[in-house]
Amino acid sequence: MTKLSVNINKVATIRNARGGNTPNLVQFAIDCERFGADGITVHPRPDERHITYKDIEELSEVVQTEFNIEGYPEERYLQMIKKFRPHQATLVPDPPGVLTSNAGWNFEKDADFLIPIIAQIRDLGVRVSLFVEAEEKAIEKAFKTGADRIELYTGPYAAEYPLNKKEAIANYKLAALRAKELGLGINAGHDLSFENLHYFKSQLIQLDEVSIGHAIISEALYLGIENCIQLYKNELQR
Repeated sequence: MTKLSVNINKVATIRNARGGNTPNLVQFAIDCERFGADGITVHPRPDERHITYKDIEELSEVVQTEFNIEGYPEERYLQMIKKFRPHQATLVPDPPGVLTSNAGWNFEKDADFLIPIIAQIRDLGVRVSLFVEAEEKAIEKAFKTGADRIELYTGPYAAEYPLNKKEAIANYKLAALRAKELGLGINAGHDLSFENLHYFKSQLIQLDEVSIGHAIISEALYLGIENCIQLYKNELQR
């Protein structure tokens, strides 16, 4: 069964826009789990424009399912992983100043940087996932770094899906097959939505987990987060 991890960055963005503690991020995470989410994802940024260090500390004490901390593996991030020991560390190639994760790792340039970091995180007992493009060569290079999983960057899939869904999914199917051949777990995220999720899952039966934030939080403004979690899980399971 493919797991649904809810990215709660946008909830923190709303809270920070006004200050104070409304909406209550920790309670929101607890409620997401109660409504059926299989995990909670956060992506803290150095400027703390949404998730803060304090949020990480508080969430680490209450998340009962799977806690996934995404981020660029600079020193502060690594200290966070060392201290709070999430279930999964998802490493993304977006240094400070980047608005959102919009590309996979460039392994030609970054492999030597990543290999010792991945070993360090795995020694803590934390699973490592790498944000990658849907390319077979990228999957093979990710495997050589020692990572446990890859997270397929699904921005290009989401953009192409309304135009030609078979073309949109083609590279992802090949990448997923190669990942499974190598024994890598497969996650996916970025711009997945209620509109495009079921087809993605139906074509990638090997999929372990999706991380969805922007779409599910946006739709929850209309439908409520409990309904949205159930709707998304149904799309993954049917």
